[in-house]
Amino acid sequence: MSSSLLSSGPQLSQSCEPSLPCCADGGSQLSNKAPQIIGVRVQLEMHALWHQFNQLGTEMIVTKAGRRMFPTFQVQISGMDPAAEYVLLMDFIPVGNERYRYAFHSSSWLVAGRADVAAPSRMHFHPDSPARGAQWMKQTVSFDTLKLTNNLLDDNGHMILNSMHRYQPRFHVVYVDPAPNSHLNAHRNFCSFSFPETRFMAVTAYQNHRITQLKIASNPFAKGFRTTDPQEWVGNSRALTMWCPPEGTAKPGEKRSKGSKTSTREEDSASSLFHPCKDTLELTMERKGEDSLLAPASFLPEPCYWDCAGSS
Repeated sequence: MSSSLLSSGPQLSQSCEPSLPCCADGGSQLSNKAPQIIGVRVQLEMHALWHQFNQLGTEMIVTKAGRRMFPTFQVQISGMDPAAEYVLLMDFIPVGNERYRYAFHSSSWLVAGRADVAAPSRMHFHPDSPARGAQWMKQTVSFDTLKLTNNLLDDNGHMILNSMHRYQPRFHVVYVDPAPNSHLNAHRNFCSFSFPETRFMAVTAYQNHRITQLKIASNPFAKGFRTTDPQEWVGNSRALTMWCPPEGTAKPGEKRSKGSKTSTREEDSASSLFHPCKDTLELTMERKGEDSLLAPASFLPEPCYWDCAGSS
């Protein structure tokens, strides 16, 4: 699936139900879809949390090694043919053609120029694909193995994004047609969904401290960073601070190793030194397992793409 294919489709349909976005754009395009695709509906999980982040301006960390998303992209699917097989996958498309910078004095994002050259386009296949519709519909589908990176030479299959650019995650459902020469009808066998509240800015360090606070308050893997009630984190306007000891300096309560020349005064000074420490919070637990795979670029023909917006 090429980047030009996925970014050149018609405008988002306004005819889809807000709560359960549909895959068709109506009219003749609806009749062109396979029966196994027409009825598919998708609902975004954790919608309230996504909405909270969206109001603040969601940011997602990208690193060389790859970082998982939080909130995690999760959906509940209905309307599939229980006996048919489907492949589920995701991609990320740039929103606009601009690069941004964060203005701390106004706590807002400002356009800083034209977008950088687009990163290599990739797809992330859900590791359970392909599977029958009955399996997909019986539980929440989670893309918790997906990772974001800014390494243009990444060979781990992570999603490559440009930092300080805005992106829209997209979710695709592909019917595995067992018929001979099914590739000739590939345009009938897929369906795409996007949720505007899941848009985010790719960053190497959180810019808006309220985003940091909300992630700590709502991410179960970040509870070690909480120093007060989660509700107080969200409403607190103070910048998050962490102790970042100078290299070779012991943390408070730690004994110096033998041979250390650091004086007691220097240790006491280091113990009271607190300042903002960007890009050092690992807010999601790394888990071993399969990561994203590279997608074949042939199953979606360019003239036949469309997208439907919706929110749960």
